[in-house]
Amino acid sequence: MTADKIYLVGFMGVGKTSVARALAKRLDWKVEDIDARIERAERRDIPTIFREAGEPYFRAREREALIQLLPERGTVVASGGGTFADPANRELMLRDGAVIWLDAPLSTVLGRVPLDGRRPLATDRLAMEQLYNQRLAAYRLAHFRVDAGRGSVEELVDHIVEWLAQT
Repeated sequence: MTADKIYLVGFMGVGKTSVARALAKRLDWKVEDIDARIERAERRDIPTIFREAGEPYFRAREREALIQLLPERGTVVASGGGTFADPANRELMLRDGAVIWLDAPLSTVLGRVPLDGRRPLATDRLAMEQLYNQRLAAYRLAHFRVDAGRGSVEELVDHIVEWLAQT
């Protein structure tokens, strides 16, 4: 696989945005963040979108953002935690570029994600655990898995660059 686009997938709090920025810098590529694109287009943050319009509305905006990014090349895309869980989105992403799963144990995620409302789907620990477990099967379909539970952002980028060189 000659990748000219990379999608970073994984649960909330695993570091998709931070790794995307660092990886794009290393590769001298563009970086795109699906959640940030939605927030710019909507002129409101994701918790507000969830509260005012609901999750189905947000998921439709997420699909639109993904479709808008399809023509882009030389790009690292930080997806939302649920983007890859949707079968139609997953199919688009797997065909369009290299999909890399940043995998961190639930205990690590729980330590990183506050229950303060900034993450609409992280309002209680039990619900987060159920969502995490539901999404694992989808994440496992990525082209490559990186252990994001330990190691610095730069170390994660090193692993990804090594894998890209071998593909």
